[in-house]
Amino acid sequence: MTVTTALFDEITEAQMMPRLVRLGPNLYGAVFTLMKLLPARYILRRAIERGDLEPGTTVVETTSGTFGLALAMQSALLGRELVLVSDPAIDVHLHRRLRDLGATVEICREPAPVGGYQRSRLDRLAEVRAERARTFCPEQYSNPDNPRSYGVVADQLARALGQVDCVIGPVGSGGSMCGTVRGLRAATPHTRAVGVDTHHSVLFGQPDGRRSLRGLGNSLWPANLDHTVFDDVHWCTAGEAYAATRRLHGRHALYQGPTSGAAYLVAEWYARRHPGELCVVLLPDEGHRYQSTAYDDGWLAANGYALGDAPAGPVETVTADRPADAWSWLRWNRRRYDDVPGTVARTAEPVPAEAAR
Repeated sequence: MTVTTALFDEITEAQMMPRLVRLGPNLYGAVFTLMKLLPARYILRRAIERGDLEPGTTVVETTSGTFGLALAMQSALLGRELVLVSDPAIDVHLHRRLRDLGATVEICREPAPVGGYQRSRLDRLAEVRAERARTFCPEQYSNPDNPRSYGVVADQLARALGQVDCVIGPVGSGGSMCGTVRGLRAATPHTRAVGVDTHHSVLFGQPDGRRSLRGLGNSLWPANLDHTVFDDVHWCTAGEAYAATRRLHGRHALYQGPTSGAAYLVAEWYARRHPGELCVVLLPDEGHRYQSTAYDDGWLAANGYALGDAPAGPVETVTADRPADAWSWLRWNRRRYDDVPGTVARTAEPVPAEAAR
């Protein structure tokens, strides 16, 4: 066995690319330590190259999850002040780590009547920017550098696996799935995209509502989400995602978070149904932040979640607007949002590039 050693200037560079791991006869996992390092590092470095992030400029962003951690890591390495606007759902351990990396974290305590906490966070972000002389906002929901950064993942998959027939992955900002699939389709236009969402997320036509499963889904439409990329869309519940997260760990020793579990749930089912296709599932982040939730049997039981047998599969639906109490899916067929039957009429425009300014 030949062992090669790579040398990196920064930990963010060392950890941003996924490891490719075989999970089944025709299924590979793209296993990230922290997926959001890729767009965070790319966006901030591009901003420096353009002169938008000079010394003394404060980085500001709205986030309740791993994009904030990625920004905090990269901002610390670049020596830039960082202000993050979040909400009460932020994990206490993540909050502590962000502060340790030098970030200021502001918590919005009340959701907006339309758009929920994400709208209230955007409104507070605008106020933060107005209070400072020089700021730069990565704007992960609308900055085209977010999906653009995943071109290197598409290149990695193509080099390692050859022709990739299907990519399955969670959808939040739209960056990872749209960027990776677009990159692959430059050479293989047939490559399918299967998006994984959760019920009561507006991304693919359901009405906004309370969501227990974090890390995917949205209450506002991100400009980076290109609906015409997707062939199929799946919605799963928090309980199904938690159980799949534990199966992923128990079967493959992959200690990932519930967003990865949701993607694995769908990918395992899809790969079995399409044995002639080479499939890749995007597994976004490690599970250490979920030791007291998804990996705690007591917490799961107390919140009504069971770790029983995996569901046989999803229920197919022909309309997008009916949240269910179990895993369901829809043939999206690369259509525009407004061309899909049953999608809820948009009550807000996609988050634009200027929304937080």
